[in-house]
Amino acid sequence: MTTVASNVSTWSIDSAHSIAEFAVKHLVISTVKGRFRTVAGTLMIDEANPPASRVEAAIDIGSIDTSEPQRDAHLKSDDFFAAEQYPHMTFRSTRVAPISDARWNVTGDLTIRDVTRPVTLVTDFDGRTQGMYGKEVAAFTATTEISRKEFGLTWNALLESGGAVVGDKVKITLHIEVVRQD
Repeated sequence: MTTVASNVSTWSIDSAHSIAEFAVKHLVISTVKGRFRTVAGTLMIDEANPPASRVEAAIDIGSIDTSEPQRDAHLKSDDFFAAEQYPHMTFRSTRVAPISDARWNVTGDLTIRDVTRPVTLVTDFDGRTQGMYGKEVAAFTATTEISRKEFGLTWNALLESGGAVVGDKVKITLHIEVVRQD
């Protein structure tokens, strides 16, 4: 019996060196930024056939940080993320497609609260190196834009001028560091 070497490697997201950032319009004219500090997940990277690679990730809603505790509490409330009932948002890839040697479209199902929608993350490979403890480390930056209303995040208030307090479009940027597990 012969053994065929697998080209699939397992990588875990290093939560201490990864972050999910977001930006949304406030009062129509300015931008508010925030981040989720706790990101976890696994990448199964097939180096012989990269489109067969897979990603599964979860973001802890309780780790939200907009530098304003009252706003963070409101975002965790039922008006937005309902963090007590839905403590995580998740992403599970369904397709990985190359754009160039170092850029990929990673399409998958994003679930926020109890709503799942397809999204595409434009993902850049930032590099690969040997980590401080002898394990191989790689990094990626991924971006996308979603409609928060499509995920059931519909709370808003109207301004006298006719605009909304919170914009619908949310720009998301993920800075992900992964550590090879095998």
